[in-house]
Amino acid sequence: MNFAHKSVLLDETIEGLAIKKDGTYVDGTLGGGGHAFHVLARLSEDARFVGVDQDAAAIQAATERLAPYRDTIKIDIVRDNYQKIPQILKDLGIAGVDGIVLDLGVSSYQLDTAERGFTYREDAPLDMRMDQRQEKTAKDIINDYSEEELFRVIRDYGEERFARSIARQICRARQQKTIETTGELNDLIRTAIPVKARNAGGHPSKRTFQAVRIECNQELAVLEQSIDRLIDLLNPGGRICIITFHSLEDRIVKRIFRTSENPCICPSDFPVCVCGRKSKGRVVTRKPILPSEEEIRDNSRSKSAKLRIFERT
Repeated sequence: MNFAHKSVLLDETIEGLAIKKDGTYVDGTLGGGGHAFHVLARLSEDARFVGVDQDAAAIQAATERLAPYRDTIKIDIVRDNYQKIPQILKDLGIAGVDGIVLDLGVSSYQLDTAERGFTYREDAPLDMRMDQRQEKTAKDIINDYSEEELFRVIRDYGEERFARSIARQICRARQQKTIETTGELNDLIRTAIPVKARNAGGHPSKRTFQAVRIECNQELAVLEQSIDRLIDLLNPGGRICIITFHSLEDRIVKRIFRTSENPCICPSDFPVCVCGRKSKGRVVTRKPILPSEEEIRDNSRSKSAKLRIFERT
């Protein structure tokens, strides 16, 4: 299957980067190279570009897509998690960059390739690993976590109001046999949710699958630990653009951007700051940039996307 994926908020992200022709840019979630291709189209031969992704299929697809620019622009493509960008740049001899892009969405390829185990719409092995070199899979979480741990994951990362019931149902079922597939998990979730709630809104498994995927890939922990370090890599005037797809991610980005702009922890009644914490820059987007109605019609998966931008001073 081809690595098909429509880049969300593409024009808004490219505009938000305020690209310098001779700058250095990083795409930390390279995917199929959609955002990267349009960044490269605006760079000169003096520029530099680094693409990072932990998915082998994404690396292959992006390498092919970006090939036309390899003769004119210095391009490095690295298979790794974006949390490693500081070390990757150090290894490449790059001290600072002018722009960073993070698109935190699961790619259409990953969702539509059943055997990756991300989708609740087809029966497949419980996997959900972004990086298939990783040992822990969704199957391990579903079968090895305690009921309390499952409840916490499903409640906190899926914001699922029936988390307790779902966790209990999973633990009962696995006493009889190991839960192996997405289809089996689907059936357990459906059984655990009241009929009236099942028939209202979207697919009953959506929130639980999201929660297990986040836990499997430690997505929120990686985001939380990375943003400050990525901002520190920006040259003066450099920008970081982050596209999120659910409220948990967006809250983290919003909070860290605001703290980076105004890190002072002095009491509000102090006449001057004495804590010594200095601002790293400014939040460009006071409110997140959302996809247009036209984009949502063209790509329904963009519906929940939010873009926030921070500029280094």
